[in-house]
Amino acid sequence: MGSDTFKLPREAFVNKFIAKTKFYEKATLSSKLQKEFVDKIQKITWKYKLAESTVGITKTDTVTEIQIFEIELKEQVIPKKVLQVIDRIIPYQILYRFVFNESVAYGITLKENTSVENYYFSNWNEDMLFDFTGIDLEKVYQKLVKAFIRNEAKTKSSFQEIIDGDKKINTLENEIGALENKISKEKQFNRKVEINKILLAKKAELKDVKGEVK
Repeated sequence: MGSDTFKLPREAFVNKFIAKTKFYEKATLSSKLQKEFVDKIQKITWKYKLAESTVGITKTDTVTEIQIFEIELKEQVIPKKVLQVIDRIIPYQILYRFVFNESVAYGITLKENTSVENYYFSNWNEDMLFDFTGIDLEKVYQKLVKAFIRNEAKTKSSFQEIIDGDKKINTLENEIGALENKISKEKQFNRKVEINKILLAKKAELKDVKGEVK
C-alpha cells in the first residue's frame, strides 16, 4: 500500500518530515512521554493537507482543514498517548496512516479544535476505503470517521447518532467482557448467579441497541 492510496490531487501533497522535537517544544511533556515519542516512533511525515486552497472544498467553522500524517513506528503498536500530544498541538482534524515494516493501519481523531473526544482505528492491513468528496470539509471529515465505524451503527440518520450508537455498542461490549471475566473468576455460586443476571441484562441491552441501529 503506497501513500497514493488516498488518490488526492497533487496540490494537497505536502510530504514534509516533522521532527519529534517540534512537539516537545510546543508542549510540556513529561520525560515518560518524551521517551514514548523516542521509543515508539521512527518518523512523522505530514503527507497531505486538505484545505479550500488544495482540494477546492469549502471549509466550515468546525473543520477548516484536514491533515493526513504518516507515522512510521518502531513496533506494531499504535502509541495513543503520542497521538493525544499531536492532537493537542495541531488544531485540525487528523487522519493517521501508521506504518510498521510492510504493515499499514489507519486512525482518525474525533475532535473539535484541540479537544479530543475519541479515536477510531482500523486493524492492521485492513482494506480501508476513504472518500474525500463532499459539499464541505466537515462532510468529508464525517465520511472519513464513518469509514472506521462498524456496520451496525452506520445506518443511523445523523452523524451524531452514528457516533453515539457506536460509543454505546463499545461500552456495552466492554462491560459484557468484564462481567464474563468476573464470572469465570468468582468462586461463590450465589455471587455467580447475581453477576450472570447483570450480564444477561447487558446482553439484552446490546441486542436492542444493535437492533435500533440496523
